[in-house]
Amino acid sequence: MSKPPSFGPDYQKLYQEHHGRILRLCRILLSNPEEAEDVAQEVFVKALDYWGNNSMPESWPRWLTTVAINTCRDRRRSSWWKRWLKSTDDFDEREYPDEHAAVEHQVIRREQYERIWQRLRKLSRRQQEVFALRYIEGWSTQEVSEALGLTPGSVKRHLTRAIDNLRKGLA
Repeated sequence: MSKPPSFGPDYQKLYQEHHGRILRLCRILLSNPEEAEDVAQEVFVKALDYWGNNSMPESWPRWLTTVAINTCRDRRRSSWWKRWLKSTDDFDEREYPDEHAAVEHQVIRREQYERIWQRLRKLSRRQQEVFALRYIEGWSTQEVSEALGLTPGSVKRHLTRAIDNLRKGLA
């Protein structure tokens, strides 16, 4: 993991508190650990610029998450990303097993993880974003709708479809 840019103790604290969460979100949305790390760093460079302009958002966690989602979207839209994605494998977090768990437990977790990950990848991008914000980040339906520019009803529809698709694949 790379070190945060140096901009004083307050910025370093912000980086330390939120980098892991932002990186996890980027990994979910991009499926590639190196690309996710690049995007997460880009998010914090943008935060540093924002910080340097003496602008402070009402909520840094919300601001960082919104910037992360938009940066992931921009990355997926680029023609470079489409070419690169065709030449790489999906991100596989199983490469980092829990060394304290029993071997049988690790095998079961890997199988479950693989099934969940495959189903998550089959969701539409919008469903992935809505699902990640609502159930992984723990945002309310209203917060998700405001962040993604959707109506609360649309968020609920995407969530229902995402959950139905995940259940079908895991049944």
